[in-house]
Amino acid sequence: MRELTYNEAAIEAVAEEMRRDPKIFYMSTDALPPLLNEFGAERVRATPITEAALTGMAIGAAGCGFRPIVDWRQVTFCFVAMDQIVNQAAKNRYMFGGQGRVPLVLRMPIGFWASSAAQHSQSLETLLAHIPGLRVALPATPQDAYDLLRSAVASLDPCILFEARALYQTSGPVRTSGPIQPIGKAIVRRQGTAAAIVTWGTALGPALEAADTLKNVGVIDLRWLSPLDDESLRKVVVEAGGRVVVAHEANLTGGFGAEIVARLHEMLGDQLTLKIKRVGSPDVRMPSAPALAQRLLPNAEKIMAAVRAVTI
Repeated sequence: MRELTYNEAAIEAVAEEMRRDPKIFYMSTDALPPLLNEFGAERVRATPITEAALTGMAIGAAGCGFRPIVDWRQVTFCFVAMDQIVNQAAKNRYMFGGQGRVPLVLRMPIGFWASSAAQHSQSLETLLAHIPGLRVALPATPQDAYDLLRSAVASLDPCILFEARALYQTSGPVRTSGPIQPIGKAIVRRQGTAAAIVTWGTALGPALEAADTLKNVGVIDLRWLSPLDDESLRKVVVEAGGRVVVAHEANLTGGFGAEIVARLHEMLGDQLTLKIKRVGSPDVRMPSAPALAQRLLPNAEKIMAAVRAVTI
């Protein structure tokens, strides 16, 4: 075990995989010195600020047997490369009858961080989780920043890693060099039967704080939105008697929490009386002022209020 920050753990995973496989290379508008010093400019490419071009190059390289990792620096920039992601990377294997594969990893910092304002504070996981053919993960701990990146690199399908910029400097114990984990597995972070909190990404911290304060409240960290661990989700909700709070940082309307609610009703609606509340950010642009932003973001108090509402 090593004490690493969330960002250090992700970079450690990249370096470990690059040492293992010479076909892996890294592309970013900001070349990372630790990787550049070890692997050189041939495998760590500093690119122009043109996400459409560098994403297209990475897809082409992946189709030729390489395994690129693309670091976009901001989730905002996905919009200028949406054609490459949605119409090329996500559809390649299907359109070519399984003969073509795109083993591509896209690192996208997501969510609010200090004074990042409306354009750079977006949580857009629902947009890409909606696209068939993409794998979508949201690590919430340093260990998961390491593990999920390695799992994504091992995949033969394009994987989106939505990394929480606000968590980059948080630290924790990380076990390195273990076996690569399968894609699509949730983790139950707390056991409890009074209610269940379903969450991912930056909302995990407030969810755990709420659960520890209220006691006997379960917390499941989905980690992957595509594919979704329906079985683990179902089990946690059944154990909680159908009392559920779904918490995420993204805007409430159209957020992935709505998909969770719909699935729970389809899976369990004829077996349990479900009481469900959602906690998310309101449908406004994120302000630059940190004090204003904190008023909008999910926190332990909001999650606790929702848990109390479903347990009355």
